[in-house]
Amino acid sequence: MSLSVLFVGGTGEISWACVHEAVRKGFDVTVLNRGRSGERLPLQVKHIDCDFSDDAAYRAAVEQGFDIVCQFLVFHPEQLQRDIDVFRDKVGQYVFISTASAYAKPVSRVPIVETTPLVNPYWEYSRRKAACEQLLQAEKALPYTIVRPSHTIRKRFPTAMSEGDTALHRMLANKPIIVPGDGAALWTLTRSEDFAVPFVRLFGKSAAINRDFHITSDHAWPWDMIYTTIGSLLGVQVDLVHVPTDTLVRFREEWRGPLLGDRAYSVMFDNSKVKSVVGDFTCEPDLSKMLRSPFEHLLDKGGPSGLQPSEELGALFDRLVAAQRRVKPKVHAL
Repeated sequence: MSLSVLFVGGTGEISWACVHEAVRKGFDVTVLNRGRSGERLPLQVKHIDCDFSDDAAYRAAVEQGFDIVCQFLVFHPEQLQRDIDVFRDKVGQYVFISTASAYAKPVSRVPIVETTPLVNPYWEYSRRKAACEQLLQAEKALPYTIVRPSHTIRKRFPTAMSEGDTALHRMLANKPIIVPGDGAALWTLTRSEDFAVPFVRLFGKSAAINRDFHITSDHAWPWDMIYTTIGSLLGVQVDLVHVPTDTLVRFREEWRGPLLGDRAYSVMFDNSKVKSVVGDFTCEPDLSKMLRSPFEHLLDKGGPSGLQPSEELGALFDRLVAAQRRVKPKVHAL
């Protein structure tokens, strides 16, 4: 009889591919979400229509019990504590999706391994995930597996400041694109379908119980290359303007976490630990091929006409570009 697996989430940037892989591997899959994403799931998948934030509805919805629970929607320790209360002594494996951004910043050594301390002073999101991990590890009656994805892509183009559609709109309008630092920091990207293979292999593995793993590609690319490859897919040449990370954070405080707490550094990972449990796995090494999925999604939503750029963010980029180009000639003159 197949193991029953509940995905809390199931239609997100990472979880959608994991649901498909779990079905492909023969698991009895149920997805719990509000059913509003419009994402197509395999016909075999059962759906529980439930708002995760509705405490009473959530507790009632999962009362039936599952062999494995994959939690993609917990971001706060209070949410994690509720899951502990709900699933304690009821599931064989609780898989918590944490984040590789929780590892210590600034990065002191690469590749990053699982024993790297979880100390990120710059990003509250990362600290909350780390706090969730600590809470889970202290629980004795809920067998857990912690998984830390890094930057994993399916529908969204990877950009350093999560500027997404605004960056694409600027590229197509031949406007300059801002890159933090010198653009040479190496950044690990992983396709969701590549992540899903080792992720699902952890299901039901005794060697995965009460352990933590990151799952990432072994490949990394400079941010300059990431942006220019996106431009190539769009059929444009990208005008890159490098701006010091500290300057970017000074102009927009909300970039402190994603940049100083994550993407401003060269980040690569050693996946030996997870491979020792699930075996070897491969990830797409060609950046252009990796970015085909976000590009196809762009076409599916109407191409450039479907973009929703931020006017406020675009205006800020214009100011930053102008300021940086005023500074650069002065530096060259010294």
